[in-house]
Amino acid sequence: MPVECRGWELREKEVIDLSDGSRVGYVGDLVVDLETGQVSALVVPGRLRLFGLLGREPDQLFPWSAVRRVGPDTVLVEGESVLRIWE
Repeated sequence: MPVECRGWELREKEVIDLSDGSRVGYVGDLVVDLETGQVSALVVPGRLRLFGLLGREPDQLFPWSAVRRVGPDTVLVEGESVLRIWE
C-alpha cells in the first residue's frame, strides 16, 4: 500500500543527511515538473547569518533521487545537494 504525504506536510519535516548524519534543515519548498506532475527536488532554505542581519546562506536543492526515506518527522537524504540561489 503506497504511503501518501501532502506537500505542506513535508514542510514540517527535518532533513537529515545520511552520509554524515548532519541536520540540514527543514523542507522549505518542492520543485515540481509541470509536465509530469512529479516532485523533482526538495528545497531546504539556507541558514540565517548573524540572526538574519547578514542575509542567509544559499538554499540547498536535493534531487528527489537523493531522498531515501520519508518518515513521520524526518526526510533522510543521501548524496550531494546542489547549492542554488533563488532569483
